[in-house]
Amino acid sequence: MSHPASLDHYRLLGRSGLRVSPLSLGTMTFGADWGWGADEAEARRIFDAYVDRGGNFIDTSVNYTNGASERILGRFIKRQRDRLAIATKFTMARDPANINSGGNHRFNLVRSVEASLAQLDTDRIDVMYLHAWDFTTRPDEVMRALDDLVRAGKILYLGICNTPAWRVAEMQTLADLRGWAPLVALQIEYSLVERTVEHELLPMAEAMGLGVLPWSPLGGGILTGKYSTADLSDENGADVAPSRRGVIASTGHLNRRSLDIADAVGMVAGELGASRSQVAIAWTLVNPAVVSPIIGARTLAQAEDNMGALAVRLSAEHLALLDAASAPAPIFPARFIGRPMAQQLIFGTAALSARR
Repeated sequence: MSHPASLDHYRLLGRSGLRVSPLSLGTMTFGADWGWGADEAEARRIFDAYVDRGGNFIDTSVNYTNGASERILGRFIKRQRDRLAIATKFTMARDPANINSGGNHRFNLVRSVEASLAQLDTDRIDVMYLHAWDFTTRPDEVMRALDDLVRAGKILYLGICNTPAWRVAEMQTLADLRGWAPLVALQIEYSLVERTVEHELLPMAEAMGLGVLPWSPLGGGILTGKYSTADLSDENGADVAPSRRGVIASTGHLNRRSLDIADAVGMVAGELGASRSQVAIAWTLVNPAVVSPIIGARTLAQAEDNMGALAVRLSAEHLALLDAASAPAPIFPARFIGRPMAQQLIFGTAALSARR
């Protein structure tokens, strides 16, 4: 996949024909209900800056900032609805006291879609993601319920987030065999501090026709250099409200290794005359499975800086430096099959020029 030059250098979303920008605008920061987001006026400036540059793919969720994200976004998109592709998500509980207001089951899916349509004040959801696998609902219930909503015209395309690769492959195969709407997008955490998805999720996505949309390409801000050894934490709290730092700490990324990776990003940024954020985002775009990293900003200045990542070109030397700092350890079976002895046992002594 060629390197995009600007937001209006559109790409196909997975196996679909939907054309989307090479950076998606994340709106988890729209609304101050969680204590650290942008107010509506600043959110409007961020939205306008993205759309004015040709951006057309906007990401939200039914539960972001307690529904304020979708309501704010609904007001913004009103006059240009058909030039924008709006993606939202279901799974997360809308009412903590109601056991069925969260999860992947049909009951929650239908109610969540109705809530999103009302909050966004729109007639359809362009891309609907399953937000996270709940480890309780059967795959056939999920895919059949999603297909019913596609057939009803309430959803146009399907995606999935934060789910094991084998489960996504099972669901995609089930949809293909039964003639149901397929998954076309995979949203996963992917950055220089989270590369374990390269083992299974990214190859699976390429093989099964899902375009990858990395969330948190800045590692929750760690790769921007904003944290130091004084911030190291193994906190694992459940409350998203107290602070943005608390949310990042809860991911487990505030560790010494992440800070070392951030230092490497800083070295590359200094050589290129780019910001650390731009280098981190540009790195995700190098992977051919990646369609559109999700940028989330609390200020217009942050958003404009992030959009500048499309102008950054990383050399082979820069990529090698970043890889040396961040490469994940190999896992089985790739670790075993990739060794010389296993390769010779599989292919013999002859060389194979290409593998699929």
